[in-house]
Amino acid sequence: MTGLGLPIFDKAIQDANRWVNDIMDELDWDDKHRAFTLLRSTLHVLRDRLQVNESAHFAAQLPTLMRGVFYEGYKPSRSAPLIRHKDEFVDAVMAAFNDAPKDDPERIVGAALDVIADHISEGEMDDIKSSLPKEIRDLWY
Repeated sequence: MTGLGLPIFDKAIQDANRWVNDIMDELDWDDKHRAFTLLRSTLHVLRDRLQVNESAHFAAQLPTLMRGVFYEGYKPSRSAPLIRHKDEFVDAVMAAFNDAPKDDPERIVGAALDVIADHISEGEMDDIKSSLPKEIRDLWY
C-alpha cells in the first residue's frame, strides 16, 4: 500500500516536493511554504509572460501537480500586463510574498528559474528563453 493508496498521486507529491526541496537547497531556506510560494509565483509570472502555445508546450513537461499549480487561476483570454524588464519580472514574482524576503530578490527569482530549468528539457527552456526579452533571460544564471 502506498502513502495515499494510489501510486500516481504519491509520485505527484514526491515530484512536487523534489521541486520545493530543490528551491530550499538552492537558496539555503528551511521554510517549505516560502519555497512553494516562490515556485508558484515564478511559474505564474512566467506563464503570463509567454504566448498561449508556448505556455502549453512548457506545461506539458511539468509533473502532474506542478502542471496544476502552473494553470491555477489561468485565464488565457485575459491579457496580462506585458513584462519587458527584469525588475518588472522580479517585482511580479515577489508580489506573492506578504512580507518580501530580506534576501536579494533578483537572486531569489533567478534561483527559482534555475530550479525550473533543471527539471525541463534543454530544448524547451531554450524556446522559453528565446521568447523573452534579453533582460529577463539574464535572470537565469
